[in-house]
Amino acid sequence: MRSRSSGRAKDFRPVPNIVTLLPFIVLIGAMFLMTRSAKKKQQAAAQMRNEMQAGTGVRTIGGMYATVKEVHEDTVLLEVAPGVHAIYAKNAIGAVLADEEYNRILDGADPIHGDGPVVPDDASSLTGDAADADKADKIDLGKTAAPAGEPAADKPAADNPAANEAKDAEPAAEAKDAVKADADAAKDDKKSGDDAK
Repeated sequence: MRSRSSGRAKDFRPVPNIVTLLPFIVLIGAMFLMTRSAKKKQQAAAQMRNEMQAGTGVRTIGGMYATVKEVHEDTVLLEVAPGVHAIYAKNAIGAVLADEEYNRILDGADPIHGDGPVVPDDASSLTGDAADADKADKIDLGKTAAPAGEPAADKPAADNPAANEAKDAEPAAEAKDAVKADADAAKDDKKSGDDAK
């Protein structure tokens, strides 16, 4: 006896292989871990901001160091310099600093490089008594000083005012002569035009 068959082939849907799903599983797991760690960091920062007290040192997200004077619900009053107060949002506080660290930053003492040379933050080290003492030890570059009335021949034009004045005077004199010649030519043309009539 023959079995009845509809003559259709069985529909085979392949079972998804675990290897094909593995990249999606890894991606979803990584996204879960990243959002979880970001949430933990946000919660820790919010807790740190809520535990701020007056008198503690803080660093803003912009990198400014200040002392907390008053803490309100959403804002903080900071003293950025003696007698200078500013109101900041609590979210603008990047870190609450320990007292010793804040004092070290304010005093400018760096325990890592405490024994090294002190480098000034201005140009005072470039001028002063050392510069006066070195004037006598200048190196002669072979340039000679010109007499008081004559311009130095080897001096650049930008440093030689007498040469600059002479150069400026020559084009000005030539321009005056050219204008005068044009005016004379116009007068002559006018006279010859009047004579022709």
